[in-house]
Amino acid sequence: MARVRLVDVVKQFGTTVAVNHINADIAEGEFITLLGPSGCGKTTTLRMVAGLIELTSGQILFDDQVVNNVPTHKRNIGLAFQSHALFPHMSVAKNIAFGLSVKGVDKKTIAGRVDEMLHMVNLEQYADRVPAQLSGGQQQRVALARMLATDPRVLLFDEPLSALDRNLRDQLKFAILDLQRRTKKTAIYVTHDQSEAFAISDRIFVMNGGRIEQAGSQLDIYLRPATEFVANFVGDNNALPATVTAISEGETRLAKVQVGQRVFEAFAPPGIAVGDQVMALARPENVEILGPNDPDTPDAMTGTVEQLVFEGPTVRLTALVDGQPILIASSGLERLELLNRQGMTIRFRFQDLSLVKT
Repeated sequence: MARVRLVDVVKQFGTTVAVNHINADIAEGEFITLLGPSGCGKTTTLRMVAGLIELTSGQILFDDQVVNNVPTHKRNIGLAFQSHALFPHMSVAKNIAFGLSVKGVDKKTIAGRVDEMLHMVNLEQYADRVPAQLSGGQQQRVALARMLATDPRVLLFDEPLSALDRNLRDQLKFAILDLQRRTKKTAIYVTHDQSEAFAISDRIFVMNGGRIEQAGSQLDIYLRPATEFVANFVGDNNALPATVTAISEGETRLAKVQVGQRVFEAFAPPGIAVGDQVMALARPENVEILGPNDPDTPDAMTGTVEQLVFEGPTVRLTALVDGQPILIASSGLERLELLNRQGMTIRFRFQDLSLVKT
């Protein structure tokens, strides 16, 4: 295991700044994910940690060792890519043994380590097969076993599941997490798939334009986005322009915000002050539909159902309030009761609002 630190890391390709003064501190044994759209700098960042791309400026440290000028093969890292890069003419066992053979490890030790890795990825019965005789998921397990066989300090994953179908991705992302937990290796994972990031990460680093927009737990990222980009990129949000009219300090910092003619209460992060122009954010699943017997409250709204889509576990509908579309997601038995409501009016309220500055 190793603590990995990125200190003011910059990477330029000519006049293009691909990574722009990134700082990150990843603890020993932590599993972090770099999440973001194409071109945000996440893969470039990973490849700098791997030593495949030189830094323009800044430092990368494994524990207290600056590794900027340490070549990839001497960093003791494990790499997993979208392509499994298995040797087609070698058996599964020989593929797993390859890295150990290159390091000059004796045959008895290699055999024991290969057996251990085959057991870890549940492929003991496939040891003598070649990659062409395996499914895509089995090939990815072989690639993971080969990566772990050399006992690397840091595991690096560059969208390793993106070429697989969704069902297989769902299975393998948990296999990767299980292997990381069992080996207690520090891991950095790159993906644009939010479900992968949320399923396996200790922390998520959302990247945009070469910068880290926000780093935090799944709850931090999803429920308390720090910027408009994070709010718009991660899941769906109702975003309402608002003005902060009051703030109450307490165990939870709350703000009163004016949205049109209505006043709502919202969670107020540090840096939000009275008079600020903000975006009030409400997740569709945090919009409560009110029944006919629910009391009318100042924060209740009435809207006309413009669109209704049945998605199996949920119904997603759009209600129009004073020209503003509000996206609502409903589950359980309530979703079935909503199926015939298109064109009708419904009452609802926001259960949870958060704020970001505009």
